[in-house]
Amino acid sequence: MSATPRAGDPVITPALVAEHGLTADEYERLERMLGRTPTFTELGVVSALWSEHCSYKHSRPVLKTLPTTAPWVLQGPGENAGAISIGDGMAVAFKIESHNHPSAVEPYQGAATGVGGILRDVFTMGARPIAMLNSLRFGSLDTPRVRYLVGGVVKGIGDYGNCVGIPTVAGDVMFDAAYEGNPLVNAMCVGVLREEELIRAKAEGVGNPIIAVGARTGRDGIHGASFASEDLSEENEAKRPRVQVGDPFTEKLLLEASLELIRSGHIVAIQDMGAAGLTSSSAEMAERGDVGVTIDTTKVPVRETGMTPYEILLSESQERMLVVAKRGHEADVKAILTKWDLAAEVIGEVIAEPVYRVTEGDHVVAEFPGTRLVTDCPQYHQEARESTAIQALRARDVHAITPRAEEADPMWTLERLLAAPTITSKGWITRQYDSTVRTGTVLGPGAADAAVVRVRGTKRLLALKTDCNGRYVYLDPRVGGRIAVAEAARNVACTGGRPRAITNCLNFGNPKKPEVFFQFREAVGGMGDACRALQTPVTGGNVSLYNENPSGAVYPTPTIGMVGVIEDASHVMPSAFRSAGDAIVLLGENTDEIGASEYLATIHGVVAGAPPACDLTAEAALIEALLELAASGVARSAHDCSDGGLAVALAECCVGTRERPVGAQVDLTAWSALPTRALLFGEAQGRVLVSTTDAERVLAIAKAHGVPARVIGRTVAAEAGLRITVGASSWERPLSALLDAYHESLPRAMARAVAESVTEGVA
Repeated sequence: MSATPRAGDPVITPALVAEHGLTADEYERLERMLGRTPTFTELGVVSALWSEHCSYKHSRPVLKTLPTTAPWVLQGPGENAGAISIGDGMAVAFKIESHNHPSAVEPYQGAATGVGGILRDVFTMGARPIAMLNSLRFGSLDTPRVRYLVGGVVKGIGDYGNCVGIPTVAGDVMFDAAYEGNPLVNAMCVGVLREEELIRAKAEGVGNPIIAVGARTGRDGIHGASFASEDLSEENEAKRPRVQVGDPFTEKLLLEASLELIRSGHIVAIQDMGAAGLTSSSAEMAERGDVGVTIDTTKVPVRETGMTPYEILLSESQERMLVVAKRGHEADVKAILTKWDLAAEVIGEVIAEPVYRVTEGDHVVAEFPGTRLVTDCPQYHQEARESTAIQALRARDVHAITPRAEEADPMWTLERLLAAPTITSKGWITRQYDSTVRTGTVLGPGAADAAVVRVRGTKRLLALKTDCNGRYVYLDPRVGGRIAVAEAARNVACTGGRPRAITNCLNFGNPKKPEVFFQFREAVGGMGDACRALQTPVTGGNVSLYNENPSGAVYPTPTIGMVGVIEDASHVMPSAFRSAGDAIVLLGENTDEIGASEYLATIHGVVAGAPPACDLTAEAALIEALLELAASGVARSAHDCSDGGLAVALAECCVGTRERPVGAQVDLTAWSALPTRALLFGEAQGRVLVSTTDAERVLAIAKAHGVPARVIGRTVAAEAGLRITVGASSWERPLSALLDAYHESLPRAMARAVAESVTEGVA
């Protein structure tokens, strides 16, 4: 049996092949695999599965260098989501993925369907989602289009998550002109399950039926995977139909139906119809099980008339699953889906013959040998070469940059940094997310360096965080990759959690450019260095390449999603100062580093210098010290120093809790030999501010772990404000000024977007 063209399908030409994103060599590879000219349907299938988004053809060899195993890892890369054991027979499944290109074209639906897709990745593992996170990157808020994108993305994330009823508990948001034409929208989901409930998307059992469940298939999202594997251009508006349309209410029904299916014993595998839709889900399940499959497109439930096999296979309509059921249990599966008002139709079966076959009734429209549709995808080993322009930027002597006259008062600088979009409170954003639904959230957005959520039925909690500083990775990819992992781990430890594993979303430009591939290779290498040093294996993730437009690539942004485990609720530490009268202890050491800092970018408009050094041995020791501080109950709060440096971290500890600010008086004379702006605003790594009623105990614990520590001041009443002393100089500000800068800057900026939309509506 062999596939033959359908009546009405276009003739395969070089132009059609190019339109499908295949190179001449890749097309020849396809012809050799088939031993003939492909049908139009086969061309479409391969264009999706061999796209960068699905195949990782440029990144897979590099990804293999990452550590992926540990005694607590139950499922590593290669499944819908990774999973780790957290003790007492409980497990956590988690994953992060991108929806960058769709969000650039249609921000609301692009972001909303990104949330829906990552939810499905987690509950197809048998886990009930308990938390959502997101990592967002935008251009300058001074640009009207960026304000439009921010508003649409945030509303899309909030509406979808809120309707499904999963709390959005944490994330990170950064703004930089480098992301002007290419916003990054990365969504992460975390779910819990019992270890024995873990299920994998592996087709097996000859004769077992393949069932399409959930929503019906439409024409939205066709070629979404290949769209995500292209540079963005002025033609994006024409690609708007490739952006999927989500329905969170159907997603909620599908979530409950899928979990009931998994626990029913009626199925052997389940897979989300995500990127490349039915094509990827069916082909990947067959490859994992090393079996053949046959699918009849006339049996797929559709919502539009006249859909061709090509359209049905490549549609990325949302809220759909592919299930391999046990033979004879078809009626049971349909009964469960009917209970939840969802469709379920048998569309094919697992076969012994080693082929991937698609029919339209009796007509074979696509047939590939064995599992080669997946395994024969080309892999590329690209040239890697660092940009000489970036080398020059890194080598620049940033200490020679003349301070502005206003910087004579460092509090002037501090206020401007607190108002900078990357640093300022993201309350305007997070208030649009329901962070407390399901009542499992202990510390939500802005309350701590990482979110903390309960694991019901145990005394344990999870600490969750996303993080990455793209500017660091741009200037030094290896160091930036290390810092991305180390800072995420430090944030988790600041809440009392032991970092356990990561998922990652690797956002880079065009890998065919040697300078971009160098960034990718080195950043992944740095991540691997940190993961090995901190014992946080990679359980899975996503690669998002081609994040660039004619004006250039985004900053290389390997977003880290970190999961940590807190042994008991009594160990949890918030980030803000709690009350007056506590000692403030600085863990770690100050340096004269100011390269790659938010200070340089915001105050001087300069992106240059080497990013701060990252000592992974010191980071591991700091984490152990923080965990002992948390377990002993001696630390009342803990907050790491990151964007904006020590002065910004102190201010955040004072005004982070808007309703209950706390003042501070700090003396940094011990470091008076350092340049003042480096001491206050440099971003030296491995530093944490701790407040405590027992400073001696904190110092003793730090010393036992080899962590430098010093008492630098005390918390005071809010009325006393923030005062910083260095030698003979002292500067202070009332908390009212810092509160305004930190909490009101983003709402003021986004109010302009509302005014613009009203004006445009009137016009």
